[in-house]
Amino acid sequence: MLYFYPKDDTPGCTKQACNLRDDFSALKNRNITVLGISLDSSQQHANFAAKYQLPFPLLADQDGRVARAYQALFSLGPLQLAKRHSFLIDPEGVIRVVFRQVKAGQHSQQILQAFEQLNQA
Repeated sequence: MLYFYPKDDTPGCTKQACNLRDDFSALKNRNITVLGISLDSSQQHANFAAKYQLPFPLLADQDGRVARAYQALFSLGPLQLAKRHSFLIDPEGVIRVVFRQVKAGQHSQQILQAFEQLNQA
């Protein structure tokens, strides 16, 4: 699962990251790998991950190239941020579910529900 988020250590992004952290074992038990990505630097990610004890990697996309490829880049004049979008990707690299309406405090539940629905089909 690849999730884009706007900025480290901001209220919504912290809520989302901590929600994923709190349900990390449930995600891991289903073999769901969690990767977070934003336009922040590796050092900002390291500080954010340490502060909130995040058990998953945060990737730096400082030029926005990856966010742009996933149509998750938001530009407001010279300011660029990643949109709060997530992608459930299968082991073969196929995007199975796209989350464009992410609820920061309930994101892990959204992922788990979508995963269960995929496995029932």
